[in-house]
Amino acid sequence: MTKKIKPSGRQKMWLVVHFILFIIGNIIMWMTYDKGVKGWAYPWPAWITAAWALWLLGHICILYTSYEDKGMTVYQQQDNQG
Repeated sequence: MTKKIKPSGRQKMWLVVHFILFIIGNIIMWMTYDKGVKGWAYPWPAWITAAWALWLLGHICILYTSYEDKGMTVYQQQDNQG
């Protein structure tokens, strides 16, 4: 059975930094996107927010759902012999 890899403190810290930058960046974007526009303005920050949220979700998934690959050591040994 493969073992789950536990994230280190440094990895968790970078996830928190990523989340804080996500929040700050989105607040700035959404506060400035329609300044001075009369009527309807295309909500362009929605695309950036969605892409960044997917990136953040991927960061979380990589950090908390990683498992060791037992076949990797066998592969490395075979690669070094050839």
